[in-house]
Amino acid sequence: MIVSLGLNHHTAPLQIREHVAFGPEKISAALASILQNHASEAVILSTCNRTEIYINANSDLPLQTIKNNLTQWLVNFHKLSQDEANTIQPYLQIYDTEQTILHIFRVISGLESMVLGEAQIVGQIKTALRFSQENSAVGGILYSLFQRAFTVAKEVRTQTEIGANIVSMAAAGVHLAERLFDSLQNQKILFIGAGEMIDNCAAHFCAKQPQSVTFANRTLYKAQVLAEKYKQNANQNKAITLNEISEILYQHDIVISCTAAPLPIIGLGLVETAIKKRKHKPIFMVDLAVPRDIESEIADLDDVFLYTVDDLSQIVNQGREARQQAVEKAEIIVKKNVEEFLFWLKNRNQSVPLIKQIRENAEKIRVAELEYATKLLKNKIFNNQNQDKKNQQIFHENSEKIFENLVEILQTLSKRLTNKFLNAPSQALQKQNSNNFDANNCEDFVKTIFGIK
Repeated sequence: MIVSLGLNHHTAPLQIREHVAFGPEKISAALASILQNHASEAVILSTCNRTEIYINANSDLPLQTIKNNLTQWLVNFHKLSQDEANTIQPYLQIYDTEQTILHIFRVISGLESMVLGEAQIVGQIKTALRFSQENSAVGGILYSLFQRAFTVAKEVRTQTEIGANIVSMAAAGVHLAERLFDSLQNQKILFIGAGEMIDNCAAHFCAKQPQSVTFANRTLYKAQVLAEKYKQNANQNKAITLNEISEILYQHDIVISCTAAPLPIIGLGLVETAIKKRKHKPIFMVDLAVPRDIESEIADLDDVFLYTVDDLSQIVNQGREARQQAVEKAEIIVKKNVEEFLFWLKNRNQSVPLIKQIRENAEKIRVAELEYATKLLKNKIFNNQNQDKKNQQIFHENSEKIFENLVEILQTLSKRLTNKFLNAPSQALQKQNSNNFDANNCEDFVKTIFGIK
C-alpha cells in the first residue's frame, strides 16, 4: 500500500511546519530509520511549504494504525517534547494509495503550491527522489509513481496556461521592499544562503541595480559563485561566511535569508545591536527558511519589517482567479493519469507473483541443468587426466583449479541466459496496462507455456 503523511502551508502554519522539517543532513538517517521499521520504500519531501513522507508500506495495516506509527516515528526522530507532539498531531494528514497518487500529481503540477503553477516544486521533488535513490530507499513502485508524476507535470505545463503570469515569492519580496524604500538602487542587500531560492531572489532584487550586494553562506565558495554571477548588478559585490554576519549586518538595508540551518542564524540581540548602529534606520527582512533563520521576536522591533513565507501568500495569490480555467484543465489531466496509474498498479500487483513463479521455476531448471553439465565436465576432465600418463602429475596439480574456474563460467553463463530469456516476458507482464489486457485472463495461459504447476 502506498501511503503519505505530512503537512503543508494549506494545513499548518509556519510555527508548526518548522518542527518537522528535514534538513539535507538528516535525510539519509531518516530514510534508513523508516525502511528499518515502517516501509520497503520511502521518499521525503521537505521544503519551505511542506514536509511530506511517501512510503510503500510493509503491510496492509489499517490506515489509522499506519498514521499513528508514522506520527510517533516523526516525533521520535525530531526529538519533540510531548507538548510539541500534541501540537503538531492535529495538523498531520494521512492519505491512502489513491489519495497519495492524486496528491503527488497535484503537488508536482503546481496545483498545491503557494504560488499556483510554479515550477520550482518539480526540481524539489527530483532532489527528494535522488536522495532516496542514493540511499537505496526507492524500488519499482515509488520510482514508477514519481516518473509518472514528472510526466504529469510536463503535460500540465505544456497543455495549459497554469504557469502564465506567475507572481513568484522573489517577485513578491521585491514588491514589498519597494513599498518601504523609494528606490532599491540606493539600498544595500544581504543574501544569506546559496540555494535555488536565494539565487532566484538575487535575480529579482539585483535587477533593480542595488547599491551593493553581499552573499553570506556556510561554504564561502558557494557564496563566491553567486557573487560572481551577479557582479554586474551592483556597484559593490562580495562574499562572506555566516560567521561574519554579526560584523556587517548593520550595514545592510535589506536582508533575505533561506538556509537549511536547524536553528536561527539571526537572533534578537544581533538585530537590536544593528538597529542602534543604524540610528534606527529601518531594515527590511525576508525569512524564506523552514525552520526559520530569523527569530520571530525580531518582528516586534521598531524599525524592522520582517516577512516570512506565509506573509507573502496574499501577494503571490493575486491573479489566481485568472488562472482558474487552466486549473480546471490541469485537474482533468491529473485525474486521467491517476486512473491510468491505479490500473497499472492493480495489474502489477497481480502480475508480480506470476513473474516470481516464472523466475523460481526457471531457477530450478537452471540449477538442475547446471548440475548435469558440471557432472559431464568433471567426468571429461578427470577421464582425460587418467589417459594422459605423461602429464598426469602436472594435470593433477591444476585440474581442481581449472574445474572450479569452468564451473564459475558455467554459473555466469546459465544466469545470463536465464535472465535474457525471461526479460521480455517479465517486462510484457509488468506493462500490461499499455496493451489493455487483464492479468486474470492471461495467468493460466502464461503458467501453461512456462510449465508452472
